[in-house]
Amino acid sequence: MLRTNTYFLSFAESLAEQQVKCFNAGERLMVQEKRAREILILKSGITKCYRSEENGKELIFEFLGKGEILGDLETILHTTCICSVEAITPVEAYSFSLEKFDEMIENDKTFHRKLLEELALRIYQTATRTSYQQNYPVEYSLIRFLLIQKEQNLSFSKQNIADYLAITVRSLNRTVRQLREGVVNPDISDSELRQLLSSL
Repeated sequence: MLRTNTYFLSFAESLAEQQVKCFNAGERLMVQEKRAREILILKSGITKCYRSEENGKELIFEFLGKGEILGDLETILHTTCICSVEAITPVEAYSFSLEKFDEMIENDKTFHRKLLEELALRIYQTATRTSYQQNYPVEYSLIRFLLIQKEQNLSFSKQNIADYLAITVRSLNRTVRQLREGVVNPDISDSELRQLLSSL
């Protein structure tokens, strides 16, 4: 759920010409349909990567943490940003020029390989998550989300959780109510379920 990448973080820290930029919670690091002006590698903080649809709904693809790289796909494809990336907490990020990024791809085989691995991992994780959400009721997706949130010691707003599960806050509230009332019988104990739901 919260993606991190130790290789890109170490790589960014090792470069002499890195520049660190700071972003406040709520500030966008990348804007959907706009050109990426730089490559960012997250140094600290948590962001959400989401797409806004014409009907006003948002779909969160991932929550991104330290070491995650932003603007890479758009630079490779020479296109505008596919989605927006917004800081949920205060964020620090290493900034690189698009030219520097192209140079690293061309001249650094290890960086090139790690970038390919990162892109492949994104496809794999997106496919796995989509498959899970299509094959299991939303109640199970919510419980899975809450278990991971607890395991990673994170806390997200109801709106962010709903956007991640591709449902409305109203549907999320209904799902929580049904779980509390025992309408759905998940494969965890009642006490663990109550503890998970207490955060909502």
